Amino acid sequence: MAAARRRGAGRGRPTLEEVAARAGVGRGTASRVINGSPRVSDRTRAAVEQAVIDLGYVPNRAARALAANRADAVALVIPEPETRLFAEPYFSDIIRGVGCELADTDLQLLLTLVRTPKERQRLADYLSAHRVDGVLLVSAHAEDPLPDLLERIEVPVVLGGRRAARETVPYVDSDNLGGARAAVAHLVERGRRTIATITGPLDMYAAQCRLDGYREALEAAEQPKAPELIEPADFTEEGGRRAMAALLARRPDLDAVFAASDVMAAGARQVLRENGRKVPGDVALVGYDDSPIARHVDPPLTSVRQSTEDMGRAMARVLLEQIAARYTDVKTPPTCPQLVLPAELIRRESS
Repeated sequence: MAAARRRGAGRGRPTLEEVAARAGVGRGTASRVINGSPRVSDRTRAAVEQAVIDLGYVPNRAARALAANRADAVALVIPEPETRLFAEPYFSDIIRGVGCELADTDLQLLLTLVRTPKERQRLADYLSAHRVDGVLLVSAHAEDPLPDLLERIEVPVVLGGRRAARETVPYVDSDNLGGARAAVAHLVERGRRTIATITGPLDMYAAQCRLDGYREALEAAEQPKAPELIEPADFTEEGGRRAMAALLARRPDLDAVFAASDVMAAGARQVLRENGRKVPGDVALVGYDDSPIARHVDPPLTSVRQSTEDMGRAMARVLLEQIAARYTDVKTPPTCPQLVLPAELIRRESS
């Protein structure tokens, strides 16, 4: 056995995956045995413990710290109605990414919708009782009190998107400003001169950044930024329909639209068709998210791709690090991880 440990040491530090493979179990099962979970059979425990001895495996500090959590659960909180949750691919991609990253841990993922002040207070009471080890908060609006509450009660939290430019809590975001700027610059390059935008709710920082990107691209092209070419909406298809109708009523001569989500672009596309406008012949159309909607509308939609599933994975990784740091014995200066992932324009027939 000592020889086995020396062989393991000679080829680098053994990993949990190697322990699991040697024991003939999954990574999550090996993790449960090493962390003292009672939810394994005696036979499985013996196989994993023997693999640990044979390989000379030593759990790293982060894994041991993570195992010390008490609730074995994290909450994914979405402060939106269920109509948005099921209508927008953004949310399902976030959930998929988070779920994949947590799959090999012992943590249970709890999905929570917060739609009313009463539900927010109920959630606050639940979280104050430390019934979860951490919180992932998606689609936070500027005045959402939950992130600050979680800081006060010392529950680790990671935001999916910022509330403001100077965010004070850990977050994972996309380059909304750069993505929108690229979208509008593309329309300018295609010869469009009367470019409108349909924004998301302007109490959300992502929507503000996409509007700023629109403005910056027009300024760089020395095109006028007329107030009547900006119409706020709510990231829904119906909101896109209403906004497009309002824009056409004010500026029937517009020749391009940048919608701050694919869902709103789909609503705008319907109104353009109802009013006899051809896409892209009369009006070029660009969306945001590069969701499946972008590939299935007619014509296929030019859109800004943000890897939403990767955002979900990154959020979960950052939260796991925050949880681990909370339970480690080593005192390190507090950190506030803040990640901004790139965005990419995907050109299709609509522009």
